This record gives sequence, C-alpha cells and structure tokens, in this order.
Amino acid sequence: MHVTSFIKEISCKKRLGLYALQLSILYMIILKTKEWNVMLNLRKLMFGIIGVVPDKLWLSIMYRRKMGAKLNLDNPKTFNEKLQWLKLYDRRLKHVEMVDKHAVKQKVATVIGNEYIIPTLGVWRNAEQIDYESLPTKFVLKCTHDSGGVYICKNKSCMNKNEANKKMNHFLKKSYYNLYREWPYKMVTPMIIAEQYMEDSDSHELNDYKFFCFNGKVKFFKIDFNRFTNHRANYFNREGKLLPFGEENYPPDPNKKLKMPDALDEMITLAEKLSVEEIFVRVDFYYCNKKIYFGEMTYYPQAGFGKFIPVEWDEKIGLELELPFFGYKCNRPLSL
Repeated sequence: MHVTSFIKEISCKKRLGLYALQLSILYMIILKTKEWNVMLNLRKLMFGIIGVVPDKLWLSIMYRRKMGAKLNLDNPKTFNEKLQWLKLYDRRLKHVEMVDKHAVKQKVATVIGNEYIIPTLGVWRNAEQIDYESLPTKFVLKCTHDSGGVYICKNKSCMNKNEANKKMNHFLKKSYYNLYREWPYKMVTPMIIAEQYMEDSDSHELNDYKFFCFNGKVKFFKIDFNRFTNHRANYFNREGKLLPFGEENYPPDPNKKLKMPDALDEMITLAEKLSVEEIFVRVDFYYCNKKIYFGEMTYYPQAGFGKFIPVEWDEKIGLELELPFFGYKCNRPLSL
C-alpha cells in the first residue's frame, strides 16, 4: 500500500477529520526522519491511529481503495461485499477460537478426530522462551494470531536462532486486525507454536486444498501452485472439474494439469462437518503422504478484497452466500 496516496485518500473523508490530520503530520515527520528506530516508532503510532478509526468507516475506505467501488453494506451483492458485512455483523465468539492456530486444533479434533491434526511441539509467549533443544531437526514456528507469521526450519544445526527469534518477535507484535478489520484476530492471545515439519515424500512439497463452504456445503475448492516462482491458482467444483474463473492476484492457468488427491471426497466430507454452523468459511487441508491434515479455517479470504477474473464472478459467487437479516439494514452484530 502506497502511504502517500493512502493519506491523500483518507484526507478527503470529512468524518475522519482529526485522524487524517494526525496521520498526515506523522507521515511527513516519518519522511524526514533518518533514525531507523524513531521511524519505526512513528510508524507504530501512525497505525495506532488507524486502529481507532471505526470499523465500518475504515472498511468503506479500504474497499474503495482495493476494489475501486463503493462498499454496499445495506444490500451487499458480491462475495467480497458480503465478507465485509460478515466482519461487521457476524461476531460470534466461537470464531476467535477457530482462527487461533493453537486453540483451533482441539476444537477441530473433537469434530473430525485427532488423526487429522498436525502435532504441536511447543507453545511460548515470546521467542526468548523457545526451547530449541527440545525441537527436532526440522520444524515450523507459527504465531497463533495472524496469517503468514511463519518460520520454517529444515536443519536446526544450520539455523540462525537470533534471526528466527527476531522474526517471531516481530510477528508477535503485528496486529492482523488493524488494517483489514478481521475482528476475531484482535481477540486472540499472541503466542508462538512449533509444529511438526510436513513434506510429501513424492512432491517434496506440502500440497494444500482450500474448500469454500457456504452454509455447511462445499461449493468449490482452490489449488495453489508455483508459489515461489509464478504463483497461480485454479478453482474446481466438487467433482474436480476446472471452473471458468480465478483470482486477479494469482491468475488461473487452464493448461495446468493438476492431479486430484485420492482423498478428495473425504476432505469434502470433513470440510462440511467443520462448517456445519457457519454462514461462510474456507476450510483448508493438507494432503501429505496419503494422509489428510487440517490446515486452518479462514472466514475472510484475502480479507474480502480479492478481485476475481472475470469480474462478474464476484457477484455470481456472492449468490451462494446467504446472509442472515438479508433485506434490511442490520444495526447489531450476531452474538450467538
């Protein structure tokens, strides 16, 4: 996100008034600051101000910036609009546990069984507490309260522990809520967990499958590929047939031949068990060495700012997402 254009945009919002003025002044100070530590502290302060802007107003600004359109919360039609609506009005506390990368394991195990859970090797409040001596040669470090806060170790004897600690402490301080207002992450206690390193013996990768569940039913799923070179993603129906749409950020490749996992039907069944009480959720599984492992549950894919191609598919997919209280303006969040 380019901060200059961002500040200019929010300055045009009369309701932001003082917020915009404070952010503008801070940004100009940051530009003139040469001391690295001072600059970092000012950036923290700037994002702190962002954090107190009301959710509805902030999401409207971000939606226009990211999607190039006005956010319609009174009568949302597209998939991404409806995800923003859910951020504001579906605030059931169980979602907090389901996005917590540590707590979710126990919840999922009670529904589908412990055999689908990747073993946790340790839990710590900060990086300095990590007991590296107790960890195997290969492992993965994750933060419980965000997405992407990961450190992968393939050989402990060669790892730089100071670098790993620095990265994990940095991830711990990040707010996954502030920028895109995915509210459940705000309530998760930041922790570090270590997990067993997973790698398929044939592909030497960790293949994951993302199932889009609407009212407890899988409608389609997504497979990412070429993650570290030319990241693409194809979408498929329940039978594994290629669908005619994709994402602008990770364009589909209809010529890419992807083998469907032998356990596709089982993964669909498991995803539906986990999503039975959800309006919408994406349930991710890994398929590694002929076994299924639970990955995560995501309530707002791409934070509700993911452009589809062709563009009309945003509204077509939106038809699958049936909102409660649809037909009139909702003034209070769900709290079931």
